[in-house]
Amino acid sequence: MLELKRINKYFGGLHAVNDVSFRVDRGMIKAVIGPNGAGKTTLFNLIAGNLAPSSGEIRFRGRAIQGMKPHRIAALGMARTFQNIKLFQGMTALESVMVGRHVRSRAGFLAGMFHLPWTWAEERAIRERAMELLELLGIAEFADVEATSLAFGQQRSVEMARALAMEPHLLLLDEPAAGLNIYETAEVARLISRIRDMGITVLLVEHDMSLVMDISDEIVVLSFGEKIAEDIPSAIQQNPEVIRIYLGEDEEIA
Repeated sequence: MLELKRINKYFGGLHAVNDVSFRVDRGMIKAVIGPNGAGKTTLFNLIAGNLAPSSGEIRFRGRAIQGMKPHRIAALGMARTFQNIKLFQGMTALESVMVGRHVRSRAGFLAGMFHLPWTWAEERAIRERAMELLELLGIAEFADVEATSLAFGQQRSVEMARALAMEPHLLLLDEPAAGLNIYETAEVARLISRIRDMGITVLLVEHDMSLVMDISDEIVVLSFGEKIAEDIPSAIQQNPEVIRIYLGEDEEIA
């Protein structure tokens, strides 16, 4: 599904991502973890097209995408959420999710502006699918509420529904449990597993180790921009280098 080959990213004299390679196989949940400043979000931005790598190759579904614009990568079937929630002011939850369908709709700007008859059926289908996703995430009752006025966890769900509206093959989740309480985090874990069961491959960055260890098939560990380990969760928990760099000499990942 996704393959990174010797990816590097420099910001002036800072080597933010250093020769990182790994792959994400179809149908898996793979996590990227590491201390603050490890390069996790930079790596996500490189994959999603928000940044171009200084060197190396990124292949998505067999196609090289490094340096490609984010909207073109999205059209190929990759969607993402953000660590800091990005929702449009003045839009309801339903409208926010409907925005995510733009890469799958046929109507262009002029057809939409003039509200041509052939666009009506498409608009109804988009609305129906958006409602289905709000129901899937358990927030359908907030469909007509302005999205930015919702509680933090509900806003996170709206953003995730918007990403799913794109019908992605690969979903990038940037700290999906950030700012959530223990009960909301458990619900996110169940939701991510359900998304994988829908046939969507998931790559996530996350600090909550209980969530990562519970749902991940494989884990990549970064430190100062370098990959120091890649393995199944049980092996990562026992990896001496991970314990030393990520948690300190005498601790284990809980």
